[in-house]
Amino acid sequence: MAIPILMYHQIGEPPPAGSPYRGLTVHPARFRRQMTWLRRFGYRGLSMRDLMPYVRGERQGKVIGITFDDGYRNVHRHALPILRELGHTATNYFVARQFDGANVWDAEKGVPSSPLMSLAEMREWAAAGMEVGSHTLDHVHLPQLTPDEALRQITASRIELEAALGAPVTAFCYPYGEYTQDHCRMARDAGYDNATVTRRGLVHAGDDPYELKRVLVAGGTSLFSFLRKTLTSYEDKRRRR
Repeated sequence: MAIPILMYHQIGEPPPAGSPYRGLTVHPARFRRQMTWLRRFGYRGLSMRDLMPYVRGERQGKVIGITFDDGYRNVHRHALPILRELGHTATNYFVARQFDGANVWDAEKGVPSSPLMSLAEMREWAAAGMEVGSHTLDHVHLPQLTPDEALRQITASRIELEAALGAPVTAFCYPYGEYTQDHCRMARDAGYDNATVTRRGLVHAGDDPYELKRVLVAGGTSLFSFLRKTLTSYEDKRRRR
């Protein structure tokens, strides 16, 4: 069974036309429609923690992974109530040293500044049944770092997030989707259970748990395109039986 893992960033009012990476912001109304239609078709949106038994082939069902990169405050404000209302869970990959900060790594590209969750909001996210994952300490380009610094970014972020949360952190995401096989080994050795990438595609049982592909959901993704991307894998398998 092929499983889509959805990749979101921000859920809010999109920035002005022409803004760099404007497509990475999904309007809350559009997000609600997407989550509602998943539910209507009998799918459950799951965090990586909840999804991994399906990825490993230990369980089967109509499931889809839901992930958010960077820990934006507008995800707490707009997405969290929708996820709770509809019974979905999701993973948010937090930059461990940017709580109550902003997406400073995007500034040089001209991307509008957007606030990130505070520690209290991160804890509220987790208390609502959602998952806290790691996105390194500082949202770095891992292949540009020395091996020792890359290992520190991967390992120390987990330690700091667990200390702040008071619970295990087992999901990791490579910033910018940049990584090497050495970084996969670092993530495994650091104690993560899984790691996602930005490379597009579906996940199949037996895939490397430290190179899990995702499906980008952009601000301009129509409902038809969203449903086509996410629902066809399970339905096609059922029809082939």
